[in-house]
Amino acid sequence: MNRRELVVLLGGAITAPRTLRAQQKAMPVIGFLGAASPGPSAPYVAAFQQGLSETGYVEGQNLAIEYRWAEGRYDALPALAADLVGRKVDVIVASGGPLSALAAKSATSTIPIVFSGVSDPVANGLVASLARPGGNVTGFSPFGFELMPKRLELLTELVPEAKLIAFLMNPNSTLRAEELISNVREAARTKGVQLDILKAGSESEIDAAFATLVQRHTGALLVFLDPFFTIRREQIVALASRHAVPAIYPSRDFAASGGLASYGPSFPAAYRETGIYAGRILKGSKPADLPVQQPTSFELVVNLKTAKALGLTIPPSILARADEVIE
Repeated sequence: MNRRELVVLLGGAITAPRTLRAQQKAMPVIGFLGAASPGPSAPYVAAFQQGLSETGYVEGQNLAIEYRWAEGRYDALPALAADLVGRKVDVIVASGGPLSALAAKSATSTIPIVFSGVSDPVANGLVASLARPGGNVTGFSPFGFELMPKRLELLTELVPEAKLIAFLMNPNSTLRAEELISNVREAARTKGVQLDILKAGSESEIDAAFATLVQRHTGALLVFLDPFFTIRREQIVALASRHAVPAIYPSRDFAASGGLASYGPSFPAAYRETGIYAGRILKGSKPADLPVQQPTSFELVVNLKTAKALGLTIPPSILARADEVIE
């Protein structure tokens, strides 16, 4: 080997690691800020990844994702968001309600943010308007508050003899708890039923809420959309079954786990759209120019096996409207 060949070889050996580092640095990174936990959120994450793949991004190939999970501890969200900002991620995806999105927005005014699961992003101060979000935030809004009257109406059809209905909510997950309670109370008055508000923000408080429900001889249960309730889905459905309480839930997961019924948008579809938005932003789109999306269809799921165990006959009108019947 002559001197010139040796210089070229050594030069290549020095340049290769620099090139590799440059390639690694060029790979975009998404920070996924989840209010819930990875297990119950797995179908949503898969749908999110599908949306990304439709824009040409595949985790581990040309994209990295940093996951941060609050595990239902909403007070942990600001620190988790700050950590993602400190890692200089290219996009933050805020999953699981307004608190994760607000934590992300408080942590950065420059990194693009795509939220999923915020009922009213304008009222929550996340965007200027749905059509023109402005700033660095956009996402998907699932009509959390707006669907409560419809769920209550369906519940009164499923259990017409119920005169007292309990509403289970987590006061820690929304900044607009009183507004939510007022809306549900008004819907109950319209249907001519009494409403009992039950609040739970921990596993023990869920147990206590069901103990109260049984003590008061509540006829049916309405469960609000909340990441912590998603984490504790099996516990809630099991308690409803044990105490023979008919309940309607915000997402199909609950009905598939043994809940009587659910009504709401398809959350996997929402997370797929969130992934598409994140991919578009990585390609150069600005959140300010991407309108906040809202669902155009909702799915009613009925679990006939659970209805039979509860001794309920599902009205034909409900079965005719059901998008899915679990037998």
